[in-house]
Amino acid sequence: MKNRYEFGMEMLRKVDGQAGEEVVAPLGDLGKILAEVFGDIYGRDHLSLREREIATIAMLTVLGKEPQLKVHIRAGLNVGLTPKEIEETIIHTVPYSGFPPAINAMNLLRGMNVQNLDK
Repeated sequence: MKNRYEFGMEMLRKVDGQAGEEVVAPLGDLGKILAEVFGDIYGRDHLSLREREIATIAMLTVLGKEPQLKVHIRAGLNVGLTPKEIEETIIHTVPYSGFPPAINAMNLLRGMNVQNLDK
């Protein structure tokens, strides 16, 4: 049986690929805690990884957490979201948080040179 850290790192690799390890590695003990909590949350039943990333992208957009949003846009693409689905997720946040965070998120998305954004 895997311990929480091992399971969390497995989930990070599944969702974020190499980027997850790059986020955790320099954080020391905080990185270990982050991996454990990530595994606890992302390893739950009832939502797919795609659905979890939609929720995460929406929340990070609303909160204006652009460095983490960039990581989760890549994670969303990694788990099968299309660029258009990510764009729609960002647009969906406008009535809840206003235009400024959505504009910032859209600029971030477009600046990442994600292909097929207009399809």
